[in-house]
Amino acid sequence: MEGHQEPHLPNYMKDDKVSHETKNLISTLPSDKDFMGYPLYNYKGCWYYPNILQAVLDVQKHFRPRDTDIILASLPKGGTTWLKSLVFALVHREKYLENPQTHPLLSQNPHDLVPFLEVELYAGSQTPDLTKFPSPMIYSTHMHLNTLREATTKSSSSPCKVVYVCRGIKDTFVSGWHYRNMLHRTKMDQATFELMFDAYCKGVLLYGPYWEHVLGYWNGSLEDGENVLFLKYEEMIEEPRVQVKRLAEFLDFPFTEEEEKSGSVEEILKLCSLRNLSNLEINMNGTTRIGIDSNVFFRKGEVGDWKNHLTPQMAKKIDDIVECKLQGSGLIFQ
Repeated sequence: MEGHQEPHLPNYMKDDKVSHETKNLISTLPSDKDFMGYPLYNYKGCWYYPNILQAVLDVQKHFRPRDTDIILASLPKGGTTWLKSLVFALVHREKYLENPQTHPLLSQNPHDLVPFLEVELYAGSQTPDLTKFPSPMIYSTHMHLNTLREATTKSSSSPCKVVYVCRGIKDTFVSGWHYRNMLHRTKMDQATFELMFDAYCKGVLLYGPYWEHVLGYWNGSLEDGENVLFLKYEEMIEEPRVQVKRLAEFLDFPFTEEEEKSGSVEEILKLCSLRNLSNLEINMNGTTRIGIDSNVFFRKGEVGDWKNHLTPQMAKKIDDIVECKLQGSGLIFQ
């Protein structure tokens, strides 16, 4: 990455943790540059920075989840933080009934409670000892489903549950734009905004193309609905109670009639709301274990914020691309 004096570059965007073997692999892969000029490499239909590709290969080689484990999947800025909070709160709700003020979500960032496989646990050529984690353990990933499956199908146990949250591409893009500005602690100009927009349209971005990612999990949920749940971010915003109950049932942690009457669903939604989490001291001023400021993960979380950033022509262009790519899949965005 010569020539770049980029401030505050996160480790996953670098190329300093790549093995000799992976360097050889990278030299054979299709390559391109992201909107900031950093090299991306296409491995099995997905774009990666070198360090992330190394971690993904290590996940495939070493990660063996238990059948009780849960994997949360998404694209970056696709509703990841909210999904982590909700699932953690759902799965562990009995533990904190007596003392809700001791709930870990009040003192820890959701990303520290639900670690990323390739951005944290297997980053930097680590091979973590997963046996020390309690069961059920909740992990998260931005990997494609077929990439994840290459690891999970090697497990001797039956497949673990996978929950995918999908957010419309225009809001994902705008949220990603703000995230990159905060991450690099810089104010990018309109020209850079347009470069990033073009990258989304071409699909050349970390974990992209968007449509390949989304379709993989959509088809997975149709083929194996018992183990893969597909959630739409917009539906979660629109009918949170319905979707959280659906999530709880899928994970085999359904709400009892008594819990519903006592307001347990509403309590979880309140605890995990953007307003509540973003105003906590840990999320305003803390730093996550992967070295990113906690407040970077909380912005508006709204549906339709793209209208404040994209011209009608840009919106139409990206809608047309996604519609064309998803044609015949049965997956429709309102």
